[in-house]
Amino acid sequence: MNSYESIPTLGTARVATGTSYFLGEGPIWDPVRGRILWVDIMAGAVHSGRFVHGGAVEAEERYDFPDTAGAVAVSAAGELVVAGTHRLHYRDVAGVISSGGPLIEGSERRFNDGKPDPRGRFVVGTKGPGGELLIRVDRDEWVEVLDADLTLSNGLVWSADGLRLFSIDTMTQSIYVRDYDTATGTGGQRSLFTRLAHGYPDGMTIDRDDHLWVAVWGEGCVLRISPHGEIVAKVDVPAPHTSCAVFAGPELTTLVITTATEGLTLQQLEEYPLSGRLFTIALNVTGVQQPLWAERSRAQTPTLEG
Repeated sequence: MNSYESIPTLGTARVATGTSYFLGEGPIWDPVRGRILWVDIMAGAVHSGRFVHGGAVEAEERYDFPDTAGAVAVSAAGELVVAGTHRLHYRDVAGVISSGGPLIEGSERRFNDGKPDPRGRFVVGTKGPGGELLIRVDRDEWVEVLDADLTLSNGLVWSADGLRLFSIDTMTQSIYVRDYDTATGTGGQRSLFTRLAHGYPDGMTIDRDDHLWVAVWGEGCVLRISPHGEIVAKVDVPAPHTSCAVFAGPELTTLVITTATEGLTLQQLEEYPLSGRLFTIALNVTGVQQPLWAERSRAQTPTLEG
């Protein structure tokens, strides 16, 4: 966890939850209800919590879904969409859970990180044996493939103006960027934005100055990366497997960071006993409110070859 020692630190994040999660991921800020949502992927669970004193997060509710929960997004009305193993799951405001048809196939492949685009369409990637996908799912669940050659599709975020999409391919340590047509949801040709020399980029978010905040799996930190692709600062986290980050709170000035215990040895778990918990840090930086999900229609879903 020392590869980025020379990078200026903005401080060490404080532990925010008393519970540890095996694969805590995908935190989002729900501005309508003033809550934080995050997933524990392999448990198929979405958790909901609120800020309390000292930056702590008090977990309030847990929603269980039929299989894995790779990512969650929320609509203005409070409906949830969850990236399941091969399909999307939905939880309506009454708490009823339903599922769409299969969108991908393959026993070794599942959906991973996903977020709504600036118009509320759900964009989600896959994790599996290789040749992984990044796809756009419109309200009628029609699918368009943005990428089909990734090693592990992971974090994604749009620039503050919504005109560029940044996306991560974890195993190649790459962050890509492309133009994005918000009207149609069509992505332009991708190019390499930057590549990390140490650790594996996982989830990310963005601030109002278009700096990326990238959680680095294996390095116990979140890196701040400038619009020119330079690492300019970091937040230290006392857990090696930092998985994602989001700006939260009414002013979007608190960074909420998820971590995991997945893949840690017994020695590492003893050395980093806070692994798997959420962490927070208050910053003199303002984030960008991520788009809300546009909800769904009830059309049939096509299947992509896995």
